[in-house]
Amino acid sequence: MTDRSGVRLCPCGSGGTYAECCERYVSGAAAAPTAEALMRSRYSAFVLCDEAHLLRTWHPRTRPPRVEPGPRTRWTGLEVLGTTGGSAFHTTGTVTFRASYRGGSLHERSRFERVGGAWAYVDGDFLD
Repeated sequence: MTDRSGVRLCPCGSGGTYAECCERYVSGAAAAPTAEALMRSRYSAFVLCDEAHLLRTWHPRTRPPRVEPGPRTRWTGLEVLGTTGGSAFHTTGTVTFRASYRGGSLHERSRFERVGGAWAYVDGDFLD
């Protein structure tokens, strides 16, 4: 998605450009400072089918051998519904979100932990 001037907006729905928002995390140039920022970057990676970022940011204890983001899935939006912990002062956190795709949505409460100082996705519970 682009804005009126043709600048690529971030898939995570922050309203900022991809370059200003999730690109540095997805590319690996920087670590996400919060669990929410990591979750947003992971959503962007699903939209962009970036398996490397998804695997790199998955907790080693629960990481699968492969992730196939599903290029046929058309993600249409992300809504962050709530967070607990997950700041620079925490070692764990949760992010509750709804990710919409053409034909439905995914409602999840995801758990995150710090691994070597960086946030990592552990797992999540599907809601309604």
